[in-house]
Amino acid sequence: MATLARLQARSLTVGNEYYFRNSVVDPFRNKENDAAVKIQSWFRGCQVRAYIRHLHRIVTIIQKWWRGFLGRKQYQLTVQVAYYTMMMNLYNAMAVRIQRRWRGYRVRKYLFNYYYLKEYLRVVSETNDAIRCRRKKIASHGNQRKALEEFAEMKEREEKKANLEREEKKRDYQARKMHYLLSTKQGPFRDITEVLEQRYKPLEPTLRVAEPIDELKLAREDLRRKEWLRNVNDNMFLPFSSYHKNEKYIPSMHLSSKYSPISHKEQFRSEDPKKWICDKDFQTVLPSFELFSKYGKLYSKAGQIV
Repeated sequence: MATLARLQARSLTVGNEYYFRNSVVDPFRNKENDAAVKIQSWFRGCQVRAYIRHLHRIVTIIQKWWRGFLGRKQYQLTVQVAYYTMMMNLYNAMAVRIQRRWRGYRVRKYLFNYYYLKEYLRVVSETNDAIRCRRKKIASHGNQRKALEEFAEMKEREEKKANLEREEKKRDYQARKMHYLLSTKQGPFRDITEVLEQRYKPLEPTLRVAEPIDELKLAREDLRRKEWLRNVNDNMFLPFSSYHKNEKYIPSMHLSSKYSPISHKEQFRSEDPKKWICDKDFQTVLPSFELFSKYGKLYSKAGQIV
């Protein structure tokens, strides 16, 4: 109670002091707020500038990597072009070398035969020597006309020899080109019917015409027919029990017969009504068991049904 009375006595002074202190602090509060705003703006400016510098560094690194990639790609392309150019130059050089060797061989063998030219020059020199000898003889004997006749005969013999060689070469060339005439049994001296049959023989159908279009379908049907012949049961085997749920039961031959099995131990009376003694049912001869007849009707001492 004393504390309460003391607080009540100080209530007025506390209120006055509260308002006084707030009035004193108000000018400093605005100043501190402005100072805090300046500090925050400076700190945030430093933070943003640092982040911008970080972004510049990262962008520089990314540009460096990208330019390096482009440079390496361009260098690889330049290397490939240089390698292709080098290989093409080598290929052209090798082709020129092969052509040079082949053309030299062809010219030496077919166009400019050294040994043939040598033989030709030897024959020409021998002919010139013979002509000189004959001229000397003509000049010595004075029989110019006879010498000219001999020279004309010699030239005629040479021309005949050259013609014979030329015809022999022509015959050899024709024999090489027409060698198939010896192995081909066809000519105008065969039977006319055989020649006409060979000339107008029937056309052989192509594979598309000879084979039917639906050959694959027919083959599949034939295979399916053969597989059906090997089946024991026509019904497809389906292991699920729900598939045969709605199907009607088809009894077997043994169960569908009118000669059903004898109901042994099920009844002791004949099935033929003519053999019955009376129309009444059988009566039980043995008395009932007393224990079974009283089941559920007696109670034990504990109150439970026996």
